This record gives sequence, C-alpha cells and structure tokens, in this order.
Amino acid sequence: MSLTEQIEQMIGPSIEALGYEVVRVSLAGSVRKVLQIMAEPKDGRVMSVEDCARVSRAISAILDVEDPISGAYSLEVSSPGIDRPLTRPKDYDRYAGHEAKIETHEPIDGRKRFKGTLKGVTDETVKLVAEGEEVALPLNKIAKAKLVLTDALIAAHQAQEAAAEMN
Repeated sequence: MSLTEQIEQMIGPSIEALGYEVVRVSLAGSVRKVLQIMAEPKDGRVMSVEDCARVSRAISAILDVEDPISGAYSLEVSSPGIDRPLTRPKDYDRYAGHEAKIETHEPIDGRKRFKGTLKGVTDETVKLVAEGEEVALPLNKIAKAKLVLTDALIAAHQAQEAAAEMN
C-alpha cells in the first residue's frame, strides 16, 4: 500500500464523520513536500473556504499524532474545483454527459489519451464517446482523468451553487 493510500485510510473516517468525502490524496515534491487533500461535502454542496479550514484542522490533528511523512511538509486542503479530477467510480456516473480527458497506464486500441463525453460506469468500465464512437476503458487501467471546463459544466456548477443557496 502506498503512503498516500495509508494517509487516506488514516484521515478518511474523521473526514467522513465531519460530513465530507476524500476525493484525492497526493504527495509531491522531494525537497519541499506538499500533501494535497481534495475533499467535498457529502451532501453535494460546493466546498467553501470554511469547509477547507475545518477539514484541515481535523487532518492536521491526525497527522500530528500518526506522523506518516518523514521530514517537513506543507498541508494543502482544497475542493476539487469545477474541472475536477475523476477518482472514484461514482464520479464517472455523477458527471455523465460532461466532457472528460482520460489517460490510461497502457495503450488501449493503440492510444493512451482519450477525450470525449462520459457515459458512466458499467461493470468496472468507464464508457466514453470519443470521436463519434463509444470507448470502454477499464477503471483499473485509468492513470488519471479529469473533467474538461466547458460552458455546460460551468452552467451545471452554477445551478448547483444556486440550489445550495436556496437550502
């Protein structure tokens, strides 16, 4: 198990107890390490600065006790943003109909990079319409994926914010 997976297991239960979900954990840098945690509210509302501060305080307390990273590092807590990474199977279903860029670990049908409209996940396989044809990409072959910033995605995000303000 990688260090980032260990960290996600350490912090996940506390973040979930606060009403959030971990989207991604990454650790970058060799001289100046940066631990980046992306999280979002479970209820689907847009992540605020106050939410980030709340998650950061909870994570800091856990990391201070567990001390999984040797040496100094910076902790960054953020929302996934509009053109967010797609890291969980439910992300592909949630954003079906939106455009995404997907890169695979190894070539599938002679290529590693795909861009098209998400159709969701079926049997551990992401369905994507790219260049007019449907492509099936096994989840375990996906190295990274993210939404493409489009007018439709911005409109959907604005509608989500407006709905959250009404509640």
